[in-house]
Amino acid sequence: MRRAYIIGLLLATGICVAIAGPGPRKPGTLDALETTHLTFMRSEEKLARDVYLTLAGHYQGVPGAEVFTNIGDGSEQTHTDAVRDMLESYGLADPNPDANDLPANIGVFVKVGDEEGDPDYGGEYGWYFQEKYDDLVEAGSVDLLSGLYVGALIEELDMNDIIICPKVMVENEDGVPEIGCGLNYTDEKSLKTLYAHLVAGSEDHLRAFVKNIEQITGATYVAQYLTQEQVDAILGR
Repeated sequence: MRRAYIIGLLLATGICVAIAGPGPRKPGTLDALETTHLTFMRSEEKLARDVYLTLAGHYQGVPGAEVFTNIGDGSEQTHTDAVRDMLESYGLADPNPDANDLPANIGVFVKVGDEEGDPDYGGEYGWYFQEKYDDLVEAGSVDLLSGLYVGALIEELDMNDIIICPKVMVENEDGVPEIGCGLNYTDEKSLKTLYAHLVAGSEDHLRAFVKNIEQITGATYVAQYLTQEQVDAILGR
C-alpha cells in the first residue's frame, strides 16, 4: 500500500497519528518546520473565524445562516486562541497579536506601517491569508448556498493543512518531507494533541455545513478539496 494512500486513509477515518516524525531532539522544542506550521495554523484558524463572522453579518436574518455565527463565535474562536496559547508556550511570536480586537481586526492579516513607520505584521504568510480572506468572502457573498460551500471548503482545506501540510508551505519551505509538516510529521505530544482537537472540530464543522447544503440542494455533497472517499468517511457514508 502506497504511503500517500495510507496518509489519505488516516485523514479520511479521522485516525490522527504520526506515521513518522523529525529526528530525535530535546522534548519541548520545535524544529523549523514545526515552528512555521504552528505559526501558520494560528492564522488559518483566524481565517476561518473571520470569514464566518463576515458571512454571518452579510447574511444576518437569512434562515440557515446561523451556522456561520455558531461556528465563528464558538469553535473557531476557541481554536485560534488555542493555537495562540501554544505559540506562547513555546516562546514563539504571534503573527496576529490583535486577533481578538473585534470587529476591527476581522479580515486583517497584514497591517502596513503608519506615519511612524510601524513594520508589517502577519508573519511570513500574512500576504497569503490576506488574499485568501478576500477571495473567500467574495466567493461566499453571492448567496447563502455559496457561503455554505465556502464554509465546507475551508474545513476540508483545514484538515489537509493540519494533518499533512499547507500547499503554500510545501511550495515555499525547504525540506518538507513526503509526510508533510503537520500532525503526520511532528513528534511533540502537545502539538499532536492540539492538532487532533482541531481536526475533530473541522470534522464537526464540515458535517454542519454539508447538512445545510444538502437541505438546500437536495443533492449529495461533492468534495471540493479532499477526495470524495475522505469526505464520505467523515460524513459517515
